[in-house]
Amino acid sequence: MAGELDRGRECFRSKAWAAAFAHLSGADRASPLAPADLQLLATAAYLVGNEHDGDRLLARAYRESLAAGDRTAAARSAFWLAFHLLHAGNSAQAGGWLGRARSLLDDAEHRCVEDGYLLVPAAVENYFAGDYPAAHALSSEAAEIGRRFGDLDLQTLAQHVQARALIGQGRSREAMALLDEAMVAILADEVSAVVAGDTYCGVLEACQEVFDLARAREWTASLSRWCAAQPDLVLFRGHCLVHRAEIMVLSGEWPDALDEARQACQRLSEPPGQPAAGAAFYQLGELHRLGGAFEAAEDAYRGASRWGHQPQPGLALLRLAQGQVDVAAAASRRLVGEAGGRLHRSRLIPAHIEIMLAAGDVQAARLAADELSATADDVGSPMLRAAAAQAGGAVLLGEGDGRGAEQQLRRAWTAWHDLGAPYEAARTRVLLGQACGMLGDDDGAIMELDAARWTFERLGAVHDVAVTETLSRKASAAPPARLTEREMQVLRLVASGKTNRAIAADLFLSEKTVARHLSNIYTKLGLSSRSAATAYAYENGLT
Repeated sequence: MAGELDRGRECFRSKAWAAAFAHLSGADRASPLAPADLQLLATAAYLVGNEHDGDRLLARAYRESLAAGDRTAAARSAFWLAFHLLHAGNSAQAGGWLGRARSLLDDAEHRCVEDGYLLVPAAVENYFAGDYPAAHALSSEAAEIGRRFGDLDLQTLAQHVQARALIGQGRSREAMALLDEAMVAILADEVSAVVAGDTYCGVLEACQEVFDLARAREWTASLSRWCAAQPDLVLFRGHCLVHRAEIMVLSGEWPDALDEARQACQRLSEPPGQPAAGAAFYQLGELHRLGGAFEAAEDAYRGASRWGHQPQPGLALLRLAQGQVDVAAAASRRLVGEAGGRLHRSRLIPAHIEIMLAAGDVQAARLAADELSATADDVGSPMLRAAAAQAGGAVLLGEGDGRGAEQQLRRAWTAWHDLGAPYEAARTRVLLGQACGMLGDDDGAIMELDAARWTFERLGAVHDVAVTETLSRKASAAPPARLTEREMQVLRLVASGKTNRAIAADLFLSEKTVARHLSNIYTKLGLSSRSAATAYAYENGLT
């Protein structure tokens, strides 16, 4: 028994989790383990994916600590059992164990580090309730207790919640500095594997929340190395795959991202109830949608919904690609109307603008673009600024301002290119091609569209290839007659169904001037009516 126990402890120290579980289990069968060793065995069980045994062992450690009169050890076992139950989605059971831990500590004569641990779930509860100041205050108190007792596990957990609360208050720069500090302890191997894995996932979520692509890439690579150094590790590997897939999509590594997303769906589906499963299925849906596999995308979005994850805005963009513009617009309006928090809304707004422009609601697109631009200026994220510039250029195109659109889209393309995001850069070049066409630069339009199509083909963006080829054919077949920029604006408004009076009001012109522009349009294009002008605008991609 002594030999098995020593080997189990050594394997635990060296992060050989499967061997640690086997040896400690053998020692336990030979002679029941003490509560401290039971906690090691429970941790090894969780890390190799054996949640049921982990829960059972921590409950046993709680009972035996209580029987031995060690109330703080019992409270600690109860906390970690609640921690794992919460991560598995069993909030009612977790609440019960947290209640037991609190009652034990309330009766204690002296304050202890376990008091700090119990502040963390209270802070998390306030965070999800939207009370960010309360979440920050509680997690700050927990972090201070961790520092006072020299407990880096508690300090790191609390710093993570502190940072998320700061993000909720719009203090992103402070939050990321705090997360960087927490990650130093992880890289120095100063915290437990459970805390390290949990913090890695939280940091990556925070990076995506504030659109910090550079940090997300750096910490994703670090997480991958951390997982690779522990071949037995099962816990967190699913989360790791989801985050890796998201970064790979932005970087243009779509085939690898698809493999990662599929593996994440498989690992997070068993056992059922893992909260990250929905995110894995959503990411799989996004990859299928981008690759033009629309039926597979819909199945994956349905899977995300079943696991409790909102399948938007991906599903709305899928409907748009399928030509169901009204369905996409209704979903997007609802989604944005219900969304709260600037950063959360900023994740939805680019898709909303694309859908609103397709639905002809330029005013709604303009309001959304202005909001996105203001948020990008406040947050200062290069990725968010790129998205705002791209969205602003698209709206200027919808408003008929080819020159303004071309200038803003050039800035957006440079930003996406510098970020190493080829798909978004190519989508920006499609819009640039349309801006060049609006300005009468057919050669420029064809070159931009050709470059975009080349990138889409390399990525495997089948639907985008088809759309770009259609636009390229229209650009190549453009008639020799050239409309002025003002005539283009009038033609677009005619195509939207507006009367001469409404067009005059929109462009601050007299009705007589609008009529003269319309006459010139008819003459240049060989048309004879408003309906013919409308048909021409739609056939040539000018709406």
